[in-house]
Amino acid sequence: MFSAARKNGLILGIFALACTALLAGTHELTKDRIAEQKEAQRLKILNAMIPKASHDNDLYHDCTEVSDPALLGTKDPLAVFRARKNGKPVALAMETVAPDGYSGAISLMVGMSYPDGTVLGVEVLEHKETPGLGDKIERRKSSWLDEFTGKSPTGPSDPAWAVKKDGGQFDQFTGATITPRAVVKAVGRTVEYFRQNKDALFAATGQCGGTQ
Repeated sequence: MFSAARKNGLILGIFALACTALLAGTHELTKDRIAEQKEAQRLKILNAMIPKASHDNDLYHDCTEVSDPALLGTKDPLAVFRARKNGKPVALAMETVAPDGYSGAISLMVGMSYPDGTVLGVEVLEHKETPGLGDKIERRKSSWLDEFTGKSPTGPSDPAWAVKKDGGQFDQFTGATITPRAVVKAVGRTVEYFRQNKDALFAATGQCGGTQ
């Protein structure tokens, strides 16, 4: 009996080790592919937000990282991609987080013009919002994100920078106000961060996107 138990335990141990090795091997085989897909996604978003004709630098590699839990929604470092023309700041696109989505944090990219902070575009990088309701923040589901383009809050307490249910200018979704409210607030805070730090952002040493 004892011998059988030991034998079964040994088999289970070997099986667990084999599974662990398989998962590790799969990770090693796919991590480069995942990184390539992430880079391709970022490049597509950056080129849509900040047209190549508007800058002459390598936008993806002119990148730094920042962290500000209060305004950017997370303590984790976030990427900032900087556009320059003849060495002068033109615009940037930065990652930010709406921590208060209905089903969790919503990862975003916000493009802004220099120096005023007019929004050039907003894209969702990752979310877990409810299908059929909150997922209307996705481009393939609706054009709602286009409502931000060309706009900019007058300040951190701009009453118009809110969903219509709260007296603002942005549409909410039928049956889902929490998601658009979280995104609107996050974009507003990101513009505020940009305005407070714009010159420091362009002067910062490159730290990401392949920079050294």
